Amino acid sequence: MNTTTQPVVSAHGLRKAYKNKLALNDTSFEIPTGRIVGLIGPNGAGKTTALKAILGLTPFEGELKVLGLDPRKDRDELMKDVCFIADVAVLPRWIKVKEAVDFVAGVHPRFDRAKCERFLEGTQLKPELRVREMSKGMIVQLHLALVMAIDAKLLVLDEPTLGLDILYRKQFYQRLLEDYFDEEKTILVTTHQVEEIEHILTDVMFIRDGRIVLDAQMDDVAQRYVEVLVGADRTDAARALKPIDERALPFGKTVMLFDGAPREQLAQLGETRNPGLADLFVAIMKGTYA
Repeated sequence: MNTTTQPVVSAHGLRKAYKNKLALNDTSFEIPTGRIVGLIGPNGAGKTTALKAILGLTPFEGELKVLGLDPRKDRDELMKDVCFIADVAVLPRWIKVKEAVDFVAGVHPRFDRAKCERFLEGTQLKPELRVREMSKGMIVQLHLALVMAIDAKLLVLDEPTLGLDILYRKQFYQRLLEDYFDEEKTILVTTHQVEEIEHILTDVMFIRDGRIVLDAQMDDVAQRYVEVLVGADRTDAARALKPIDERALPFGKTVMLFDGAPREQLAQLGETRNPGLADLFVAIMKGTYA
């Protein structure tokens, strides 16, 4: 991901060890301004550690600049322009919706009350409702409304829709695009529900064992990777082109995934299509779950 302007995040040779395991292992990447980047990896791959490093929440070795600042030394300055939504909404059980809104309005200079109230309109969250009276999904809705109303240059989302039903998950990502995102803002999101964010991402990074194993713009992913539905009579010819992954289907057919092979050649072997991000993720991560 190259850009002429200064990247929002620039990481070189990040290293972080927990006991005997490297959570970040010479990790390097850059995130330009105005992108929506998916950081995707299995549990224990280093996703959360990378986010914590960016947010100045954990010590690490290596070089890291976020909005031109070092999160280890300049965290207070940095957090004026960074907003973070974690997977667990930590709100006191006694607080009312209106009190939570008042609190955030009082502590964050970039909080937009009108925007927060717009987010709340489509929910059952009434001003007098207390957190202890809410379902888990409602608590997450309130948390999202509070955080999304903060005008930050970098929005970091760590599994933001955990515990929400599919309707609200879709609504959340749609609102993110319509009401929040613009070319001045950058969004970094981690999730296990790859299919749900695929359509909003501009860039994707796969992380495995603390290393970035794929770092690409979504447009390039579509150009580079091709899936082919190969009949039994063409499997040998297809394997000669060295697929990076294959999976068997009924009736002797096989789906093969190719990286950078000529499309004209592949089209002669069977029906071609762009792989979904989830299939690509599984292929690149094969062996990780063993």
